[in-house]
Amino acid sequence: MSSSDFRFATVSGPHVDWVLKRNCSVTPAQLGWMYASLCAVSLGIAGMFWLHGARYILGFAWLELLAVGAAFLVYARHATDGERISLRPDRLVVEQVQAGRVERVEFDRAWVRVEPRAADGSLIELSGRGRKVTVGRHVRAELRADLAREIRRALHGV
Repeated sequence: MSSSDFRFATVSGPHVDWVLKRNCSVTPAQLGWMYASLCAVSLGIAGMFWLHGARYILGFAWLELLAVGAAFLVYARHATDGERISLRPDRLVVEQVQAGRVERVEFDRAWVRVEPRAADGSLIELSGRGRKVTVGRHVRAELRADLAREIRRALHGV
C-alpha cells in the first residue's frame, strides 16, 4: 500500500497511521497571550472609569475577565484532543486524548470489525474480542463513512 491509496492516513512501510485532531486555529499559548492582552485592556479602561468616580466598573471588569478566563480554560483544555489509530502488522492500536487524559486500546488485527454505529454519519465503532471503541469525533460526519472504508481496506490489505 502507498500513501496515494489513503485520504486520511500516512503510510510508513508496513505501518499505517491515522491522526485525527481538532481543527483549532489558536494554540493554548496563543490563547494565554490573547487573554493577558484582553485583561490589560479591560482593566486599563475599568481603572480609568474608577479614577473618574465610577467605582463599580472595576468589579464588573473582574467578573467579566473571570468568566472569559473560565471559557478560555475549557477551550485550552480540549485544544489538543485527538485520536491516533495505528495499524501494525499484527495489531491495531487506538489512542484517544481528551482533556489531557490518554486512553489506549489494542486489537488483534485479524479480529477487528469496523462499523459505523448508524448510517447517518455517526461515529465509527472498532471492536474485537470483547473490546469496543468509537473513533471519528474529529472528522466531519459526512466523511466518517470514507474513513471507515479506508480503515477496513487497510486492515484487509486491499
